[in-house]
Amino acid sequence: MSTASTPAGFEGTTPILRVRSLAASIDYYTNVLGFKVEWGQGTSFACVRRDRASLFLCEGDQGNVGSWVWLGVTDVAKLHAEYIAKGASIRHPPTNYEWACEMQVADPDGNVLRCGSDSLPDQPVGEWLDMRGVRWIKLPDGSHARAE
Repeated sequence: MSTASTPAGFEGTTPILRVRSLAASIDYYTNVLGFKVEWGQGTSFACVRRDRASLFLCEGDQGNVGSWVWLGVTDVAKLHAEYIAKGASIRHPPTNYEWACEMQVADPDGNVLRCGSDSLPDQPVGEWLDMRGVRWIKLPDGSHARAE
């Protein structure tokens, strides 16, 4: 059978986050965020995994510090409580949006993990915190404005 007519399939995605210190990042991702090292500890490149979510960490290369990654989770409120107890850097607490109820967690290098679970249809949409730390609210007409 010819594969020329069959499109190539995608198997998943694993974001690559640039970090200053692989050792420090592995410590944070494993001891605070609950990931486990899949491979590469002690090198300049590693894979950490929690359940079905994997991230590559690359020391000093492959990307820019301050990248953002979306991670779907089963219950963002439970994850928030876990991360508060472990001292994670919560950039923005769980907030309801049309697409999800999500929070923002920063790593030691300023990379941001947007962790979210199902939206809460009976709750209002909350404010958004952008990459510069500016808060935005949704207006009744559907547009957005800086929160004062």
